[in-house]
Amino acid sequence: MNDLKGKVALITGGSKGIGYGIAESMLQQGMKVAITSRSQQAADDAAKTLAGIDGGEVLALESDVRSMESQEKVVAAILDKWQKLDIVIANAGLGKFGSIEDLAPDQWNQTIETNLTGVFYTTKATLNALKESKGYLITIASLAGTNFFAGGSAYNASKFGLVGFSQAIMLDLRQYGIKVTTIMPGSVTSHFNDHTPNPDDAWKIQPEDLGQMVIDLLNMHPRTLPSKIEVRPTTPPKK
Repeated sequence: MNDLKGKVALITGGSKGIGYGIAESMLQQGMKVAITSRSQQAADDAAKTLAGIDGGEVLALESDVRSMESQEKVVAAILDKWQKLDIVIANAGLGKFGSIEDLAPDQWNQTIETNLTGVFYTTKATLNALKESKGYLITIASLAGTNFFAGGSAYNASKFGLVGFSQAIMLDLRQYGIKVTTIMPGSVTSHFNDHTPNPDDAWKIQPEDLGQMVIDLLNMHPRTLPSKIEVRPTTPPKK
């Protein structure tokens, strides 16, 4: 995909954080980008800012990745507007943390349904379009998909599962010319888990860093596939 201008991408959870950073990088390449959020207002607000980036086009869509029907409607809207879909960034996610003694069933369900089942629905809904374009699917996992920690039973389970899912479908889909990569970031400056980004976050990975990584992946020679990438801050604070 060395010529990215005019390529069409879907980014779930693209109204802020990592998804927004990836959208910025894509639009700077002249791409057409659909961003989704569970809130149409949040998607519209983000799209209004992103529309100021010269060269690309942006589409704001309301969607809940926990619903297969919702994901199918997103794909239909993209195909109606742009007639194709080349790249999917399965980014939408959330975190519910706490000891297993305190973790509520609804917190477990929200985490698994969003971070794991939501990616399954996104993949299923976009699969035919990606087959046609011989496209690229990138899932945004986490270092929590390989490093477990106390209080992380739901989040660890969802991200360990997502890494396994991503690597398995990579083997399924490469026969169609579809690339699949999972990116596993460590600490990122974002609104994740109700965090408000602030100057103390300067040591963390920035959303635009992951945006640049995605562009680099898309520009890689078709014969080469980095299927799983761990990403860490260079110099975290000393404990």
